[in-house]
Amino acid sequence: MENKLSQEDTDRIIEMAWEDRTTFTDINNQFGLKEKEVIKIMKDNLKRNSFLKWRQRVRGRKTKISSISDRFKSSNQKT
Repeated sequence: MENKLSQEDTDRIIEMAWEDRTTFTDINNQFGLKEKEVIKIMKDNLKRNSFLKWRQRVRGRKTKISSISDRFKSSNQKT
């Protein structure tokens, strides 16, 4: 799916993935990407150290996995 994404969409996915309150479910709802696909986008577009720090930070983080983010929806999110 990544090949079909515009640079603007890729940038937005990266921004959403960095946000602590945006879950992988939110990204899936907006872009149709699974967690593994988001991880691949992050790995392909970030410097190695930045990617490793991001992975360490979000691995197992409840706010990235569970859908509690409706309270913290960004005005940039489509849904």
